[in-house]
Amino acid sequence: MSEARNETVHVSTPPWEAKRPSARRGLARKLLTWLIVAGLAAVVFYALQPRPVEVETGVVTHGPLTVDVSEEGRTRIRNRYIVAAPVAGSMQRVTLKPGDKVEAGRTVLTRIEPGLAPLLDTRARAQAQARVDGAAAARSRAAETIEMARTALKYALANWDRVRNNTDKGTISATDRDTFEREAEMKAREVRAAEFALQVADYELAQAKAALLQAGKPDGGGADVNVFSPVSGLVLRVQQESATIVTPGTPVLEVGDPADLEIEAEILSRDAVVIQPGAEVTVEQWGGDSPLKARVRRVEPAAFTKVSALGVEEQRVLVLSDFVGKATALKTLGDRYRVEIRVAVWHSDDTLLVPAGALFREGSEWKTFLFDAGHVKAVAVKAGRTDGSLTQVLEGLKSGDEVLLHPPDTVKDGSVVVKREAK
Repeated sequence: MSEARNETVHVSTPPWEAKRPSARRGLARKLLTWLIVAGLAAVVFYALQPRPVEVETGVVTHGPLTVDVSEEGRTRIRNRYIVAAPVAGSMQRVTLKPGDKVEAGRTVLTRIEPGLAPLLDTRARAQAQARVDGAAAARSRAAETIEMARTALKYALANWDRVRNNTDKGTISATDRDTFEREAEMKAREVRAAEFALQVADYELAQAKAALLQAGKPDGGGADVNVFSPVSGLVLRVQQESATIVTPGTPVLEVGDPADLEIEAEILSRDAVVIQPGAEVTVEQWGGDSPLKARVRRVEPAAFTKVSALGVEEQRVLVLSDFVGKATALKTLGDRYRVEIRVAVWHSDDTLLVPAGALFREGSEWKTFLFDAGHVKAVAVKAGRTDGSLTQVLEGLKSGDEVLLHPPDTVKDGSVVVKREAK
């Protein structure tokens, strides 16, 4: 029993000694660690690999192309008439309002009464009275002059009668006879001149007395001046509505025919040089559902400087267009209404077209990315005219080529891409 007890004591492990793991268990732990490290490395490697870039593509096709010049414009009545006061005086209040109808030569726009006489101060009255007295004295002198002329004429006629009787009897020469005849005729003319001088004196006296009139409405009917409308149409604007004292040429109101509309657009001078009279114009954003048609009538020869909203000085040219046809929609438009116009400056019925968003600038060349089985290739393109959405292709592409639309900056020549799925 003692041997058995001793054997038991020899085989047992002391409790303070650590238990050693088995070799199989240590190998499993090493394999698990290596697997975790390899998985992390694979994840990092996969994350560092370039992913395909989602892109949109378009197709190069043949089709028509029209190049337009777009600009904001406004409608205006072709012939506008500003009615002004023809005489000075007191204008009555204008009762017409913008939009009222008027008829040429029949509608009275306003009436002008003669102006009131001004008030006279003491000095002005004394001067006016002195002029009246002077005019009265001048008339008296003219009356005395005419009496003297009549007396001289009477004496000359009496001498002429005596000489004429003596000449018949042969007692006076022909020269003396002509002298007395001429003197009688001259005296008769002096009487007529004196009569005219008396009339002038009467007028000057009446004028001097008129200067003494105080403020008051002149007497006599029919003194008012009626101002008639020169054309049939509508009142566009009333420039002077209240009653006031006007002078000749004072603007009163503006009239015109709203059915006679045209379009006025301020086009940049670099665009205006390619616009020709007769070019087709599409009128949009005028308030209706469908665009209206018009044609260019005139491109004015002189430009003017206009400062844009950004503070840039621009040279602009007025381009005038006429509406085509008498559309019912024109009745809703008025004077100075805002519209947007597109003027056709170039057109082709069949040309090679690429979406404008597929082209980008690289240096002095136009380029685009061709899509080919998940990869892209940068190619140089010779571009022609464009309308903003489509661009004419002269060289570098052919019909049916698939190109990238609005490629991001991450896309380079040879990049891997994938088409974006349409939603």
